[in-house]
Amino acid sequence: MHLQFRKATLQEIPQIWEILQKAIQRRKEDGSNQWQDGYPNPEVIKVDIEKEAGFALTEGENLVGYCAVLINDEPAYAGIEGNWLTNEDFVVVHRIAIAQDYLGKGLAKEMMKFVEEFAIKNNIYSVKADTNFDNLAMMKIFEKVGYVYCGEVFFRGSARRAYEKVLEK
Repeated sequence: MHLQFRKATLQEIPQIWEILQKAIQRRKEDGSNQWQDGYPNPEVIKVDIEKEAGFALTEGENLVGYCAVLINDEPAYAGIEGNWLTNEDFVVVHRIAIAQDYLGKGLAKEMMKFVEEFAIKNNIYSVKADTNFDNLAMMKIFEKVGYVYCGEVFFRGSARRAYEKVLEK
């Protein structure tokens, strides 16, 4: 499988939204409350892409995954109940979703590696992320790729598990 990780384009919003809608449905079927409140939505994706923070994971011509990658841009992380591993610059990854037909192939882990490479290219050695307490699949992925549970952060009125990975310089 030849994967590429690149900035998403506005023309790809329909494909990205389809991937996210299926992920939203999977969360619901798993009994999760994550992404069941109208977020994310196509407008969020549009803003990601306009801010040059929306990233597509492709395999050949196929768009197989999406995430948002931002630098030092998550105000909720300042209010962590717990402790981050570092207090330096960080990359934050949000809205991680893999296309339905590509599940179970380790692509979320591959996407996390690309995010880490993005951080290092920008001379940043910390990646932070969060997920719902009931998103067991994402928690397993974070743990498998070396992220450390740091505490709780709060979004839209609910607590989320916060993770960080310190990258080698």
